Amino acid sequence: MDRIALRGLSGRGFHGVHPREREEGQTFVVDVVLGLDTRPAADSDDLARTVDYGVVAEQIHSVVTGEPCDLVETLAQRIADRCLAQRAVQEAEVTVHKPQAPITVPFDDVTITIKRSRT
Repeated sequence: MDRIALRGLSGRGFHGVHPREREEGQTFVVDVVLGLDTRPAADSDDLARTVDYGVVAEQIHSVVTGEPCDLVETLAQRIADRCLAQRAVQEAEVTVHKPQAPITVPFDDVTITIKRSRT
C-alpha cells in the first residue's frame, strides 16, 4: 500500500475535559498517513483516481476547529473517519498532538496515534 502523509496541520480547538480548555481553547496539531493504491492515478495522471490532500487538509482542520469533544481519542477517531470517507483511502493513521495539555510538570507534547482501516 502506498502512503500520502500530511504533517503539522494545526487549528485552534476547544477539546478537553477541563472547563478552561473548553473556554479558552488551544492549538492541536495533526499528522495523518493515508494508505491507498496510487497506481491508478499514476498511470492516468488523474487527480480523481487518488486523494486530493488539499481537501483532506481542509476537512481535518474543520474537525479540529469544529464540535468540541472531551477526549483526544474522540478527536482522532473523527479525523480518521473523515479520511476514510475519501473513496481511494483504505487506511488512515492519525496522530493528534496536544502540546498545551493541562499537565503540571514540564513536557514537550502529548500525542495519541490511532490506525483505522476500511472494514
